[in-house]
Order: sequence, then structure tokens, then C-alpha cells
Amino acid sequence: MEFFRIKRDIPFMRHALVFNVISLVTFLAAVFFLFTRGLHLSVEFTGGTVLEVGYAQNADVAAVRETVAKLGFADVQVQNFGSARDVIIRLPVQKGVTSAQQSNQVMAALKAKDPSANMRRAEFVGPQVGDELVADGLKALAFVVVGIMVYLAVRFEWKYSVSAILANLHDVIIILGFFAFFQWEFSLAVLAAVLAVLGYSVNESVVIFDRIRENFRRYRKMSTVEIINSAITSTISRTIITHGSTQMMVLSMLLFGGATLHYFALALTIGILFGIYSSVFVAAAIAMWLGIHRDDLLKGSASRKDHDPNDPNAGATV
Repeated sequence: MEFFRIKRDIPFMRHALVFNVISLVTFLAAVFFLFTRGLHLSVEFTGGTVLEVGYAQNADVAAVRETVAKLGFADVQVQNFGSARDVIIRLPVQKGVTSAQQSNQVMAALKAKDPSANMRRAEFVGPQVGDELVADGLKALAFVVVGIMVYLAVRFEWKYSVSAILANLHDVIIILGFFAFFQWEFSLAVLAAVLAVLGYSVNESVVIFDRIRENFRRYRKMSTVEIINSAITSTISRTIITHGSTQMMVLSMLLFGGATLHYFALALTIGILFGIYSSVFVAAAIAMWLGIHRDDLLKGSASRKDHDPNDPNAGATV
């Protein structure tokens, strides 16, 4: 399915060096903010108090959030839990204030607004649990990266594997850089979005690499740069359809999903936009710099000099 077809290849790789320099500068800036400002971790990572509150009627989550915020709790998380009548409130740790004192203070304010408010559960999440979640999150990220590298190395060749993983890490670091620079809250939902971006970005790289492999078999007189430009140009329509559809869904969550989904959707939005960019100007460009060649993908073929130039598939096996 295609919205349109471009008859003339767009010379994407003509400005690959400029875009790679821009990517490097952006990447280094993101790393700088990560080290200097750090991530603003949520209660799941830092520890805090978790309250489950029930109401006689449907709870007004926005009103509950406003009431708790007026008590001086920064970055409070309020969302429905189980049903529309139940909400779960996550409060960050405050110096000099115990978990019991936080619970009593919040419940007093909620009951003043709505006497039907009833505390059903109160738990304290210690910093040790947060440390374990951080460690598990880093392990999950490492497993995803290693799995992608192995998959690409088996399906294509090591140059493509290195190119794609550098492009994916470029996307992830830039997402984290945004969250560090603006001090947006980094929660488990955002971590899930980062892992989703990894898989989403590598999918775009695989589509382009697949087309590069097809073009190497089909157009034997083209140079590597021409092959890459043709592959990217021929997949533009598919990119617009898939990324456009996904972005519409993500934007709906960002605009109408409320505070609970805000940073999750924001991380996906940044990741999708940079994923398109990195697949073209980072992954494909790095593969070009590494010197990809027809022989990297076509195994068991004879020397190119022995091939019939008029036969695009002569001696080519994958």
C-alpha cells in the first residue's frame, strides 16, 4: 500500500555528514544533561507512600490531584485504580515527615472535600525497592540491546548490526536527555516507552536494510550511495503510513490521556520522531561509512567481475 511513489531518488546521503555531526552534537548534549542534571525519578524508583482511596461515587481524579498538590506534595501521582470509584495516590518521600503523617494529612484534606473518601490501603515503598527497579530496568534495557544486535548480525551482517544499534542508542539517549534537561518525571511508564522506542526504531532500520539488500541484488551498476538513496526513497510512503498512524494514536494519548499518560506519550512522541530521523540519517549513514557492500549480503556468489552485468540476479544468493 502506497500513498504515492517518488520516481526520482532523493539524495539523502549527500548531506549525511552534516546530519551526523548534528546527531553527534545532540547526543553529546543529552549525555551532558544526564550527568549534570540527572533524571527526575518518580516514586517507584525513589521510594514513598502509596495510598489507595475509595469513594462512594466516581472519583474526580483532577480534583484529588489538586487537593493533594495544595498540601505541598510535588510530583504527586493520582490515577484510577481498579474502578472509577477507586484512586491510587503516590506521594514522594519528605524529610522529617513519616509515611503515617503523610497519609493522615492527605486523608484529612480529601475528607474535607468529600466525606465519603475512605483509605483502603497505605504502604511505604522503601528506597531499596526503588534501587531494585532501577537495576531491573537497566538489565531489561541491556537485554533488549543485546537481542537486537544478535538479531541484526544474524539476519544481515555486523556492519548493519553496529549501525542500527548506534542509531537506537542515539534515540534512547536523546529521550533521556530531554527528560534530564526539562526535569520531567521519569517513571516506570516512561521506561516502558523507552523500551518500546527501541523496538520501534529498529523496525524502521530493518525495513531500510531489507530494501538495501534487495537493491544490491537488483541494481548491479549502482554505487552504494545510490543503492541507499533508492532504498530510503522507496520506503518513504510506508514510513508515512506507519509512523503517521502511530503518531496520531500517541498524540491522542498526549493531548487527552491526562497526567497519568502524559510523560509516557511524550517519551513515545520524541522517540518516534527521532526514530524516523535516526533510521535514515544515522543508521543508513553509519552503514555507509562502515563500507557496506554487495558482498556483505550476497553470500556464495562469485566475483562481481565474473557476473553478467545484464543479469541483476546472476550468481546472487542470500
